[in-house]
Parts: sequence; C-alpha cells; structure tokens
Amino acid sequence: QVQLVESGGGLVQPGGSLRLSCAASGFSLDYYAIGWFRQAPGKEREGVSCISSSDGMTDYADSVKGRFTISRDNAKNTVYLQMNSLKPEDTAVYYCATVIWGPSWASEHDSLRDYWGQGTQVTVSS
Repeated sequence: QVQLVESGGGLVQPGGSLRLSCAASGFSLDYYAIGWFRQAPGKEREGVSCISSSDGMTDYADSVKGRFTISRDNAKNTVYLQMNSLKPEDTAVYYCATVIWGPSWASEHDSLRDYWGQGTQVTVSS
C-alpha cells in the first residue's frame, strides 16, 4: 500500500519534547521533498517545516525556528520532526506530505502533493 504514516504524537507538558516520524511505504522518499504541516481546531493549516530531497536543505515557519528540527533518513525511508521547547500553541494535528521544494512549498495547491499522511495529534498541556 502506498502511503505516508506519521507517528510519535502524544501529550507533553510545556517545555517538553517530542519526535514525530513520517514513514513512507510502497514508494521511495529519496526523490521527494517532505513538508510537515499542522492544523489546530478552528485554525487554518500551517506549514511548519520542509526538507528538500537531494541536499537536505530545510525551511521553518517563524513560529518554530530554533525549536524544531527536520531531518531525513533515506535508508529508513523516513523523515523526522524533532520538537523541543514545546508550547501550548503547538497543539495541533501534525501531517506530513510530499511537496515541491521552493519558497512556496507551504502554500502549494493540494493537487500538487502526491501523498499525505493521516496525521498525529500533539497536545501540549500541563
């Protein structure tokens, strides 16, 4: 089955850390840039971070710069999002998707994205 599967979400206290994984099955991530997105209840979807396919270039939303780190392990066909110093406003469902690397990766039309994961819930609360 061709799909992206996110994992690693959960409940964490403010200031805590989580590492999300985005694993591909049925296809290789080698040639895809991957983006992480999040959507909180009542809010628009937000592009959080992106990593290019070939040279590992990265991009981050201003709201997560210095706290989140995106990485990829092509041997494991997986992209990670390390989230540190979590805040209550980071609470959302986090999704990964294949994207086209470039300055507009977060605002591309969904028709340009080949694959989406089902999402993983991240809740930051004391």
